[in-house]
Amino acid sequence: MIPIAGSAYTYTYATMGELIAWIIGWDLILEYAFSNMSVSVGFAAHIVDLLDWLNIHLDPKWLSPAYLPLGLQDLSGKVDIFPAGWHFGFDIPAFIIVLLLTVVLVRGIRESARTNNIMVLVKIAAILVFIFFGLSFIHPGNYHPFSPNGFSGVLAGGSIIFFTYIGFDSVSTASEECKNPRRDVPIGIIATLVVCTILYIGVAAVLTGMVPWQSIAGDGAPVVDALKRVSLQPGAHRLHYVRLFVLLGAIVGMISSILVFQLGQARVWFSMSRDRLLPDVFSKVHPKFRTPAFATWVAGVLVAIPSGLFDVGTFAEMSNIGTLFAFVLVSIGVIVLRVKDPKRHRGFRVPGGPVIPVLSTFFCVLLMAGLPAITWVRFFVWLVIGLFVYYFYSRKRSEFYKG
Repeated sequence: MIPIAGSAYTYTYATMGELIAWIIGWDLILEYAFSNMSVSVGFAAHIVDLLDWLNIHLDPKWLSPAYLPLGLQDLSGKVDIFPAGWHFGFDIPAFIIVLLLTVVLVRGIRESARTNNIMVLVKIAAILVFIFFGLSFIHPGNYHPFSPNGFSGVLAGGSIIFFTYIGFDSVSTASEECKNPRRDVPIGIIATLVVCTILYIGVAAVLTGMVPWQSIAGDGAPVVDALKRVSLQPGAHRLHYVRLFVLLGAIVGMISSILVFQLGQARVWFSMSRDRLLPDVFSKVHPKFRTPAFATWVAGVLVAIPSGLFDVGTFAEMSNIGTLFAFVLVSIGVIVLRVKDPKRHRGFRVPGGPVIPVLSTFFCVLLMAGLPAITWVRFFVWLVIGLFVYYFYSRKRSEFYKG
């Protein structure tokens, strides 16, 4: 209905005005950046596993988050506010992959789309191979108790994994570059939702059936590590090569995710700059490639450096609360737009009247409640910083500013 780059930022601008749009745009900057940082760290963990499969063992401090005297995680996951010693670790694979994909995005959406299509096919093949071979190694005892942490555990799990759903939102950030957005965007979002949900359930069922869930909690590469563990059992030698294929598929899959997330982030900055809420340079396009090159490069650098320094858990939690908050405002925006502009042509109409948007809002808030308190504190600090930026800078540049 609003086929313009910017996703939730654009929707809230059209339905609830500039201030709410700024809040959601500022939130999307957080959401996309932390999602990509999280995936980048996961990518590095899989690179380490690939080197392990090849019997190559490098100095771990160059493949891990930093351990600084600031309360960050060390290599064993232990947190110490004032550690006696420290080393400067830097996750080189996470840093490099973000910058390489930034170059791809600067060169153009057409090349990026072709590259992504190939990677998605490889990723789906790896997932199906894991499910097929893993079925033979399921131990029903691992499913008991089926919900070991009760409803609160289900809620926390849903909250933590939710950042992966940002990929469906990122489809809409590129709607301005679709040939027929009213048809292509709904089909793209709904079709991928159905397929990915089925694949998620399949992987989760097989993974937790192969190994006890406690053994992979907090693991950066749980599927590959589960295959490694099971391949050591008698009669499971064939999983050694399945592990390699799945490992390569996971690496390719995460590359495609980083590509999409970085694309979405740059397009949000582009839209905010075009509305004069960010400096004009963010909406300038490359004279040859016709892409928002400056916004893409800034997004790449701001994601690449933290990806080398911090752990995956912090990134995922911050991305989740940003994603959920954005979805809450989009759901409310659907209702507002129906009241404000009921006769406007809609290429796709959400069924069920206000019921679906209300349920969406409710469940997103419920999942937000499952996140740790410290994540809420960090989120509100980010929003307060954003409001200061808006009041002292963006508001005065806006076309609606009256002085």
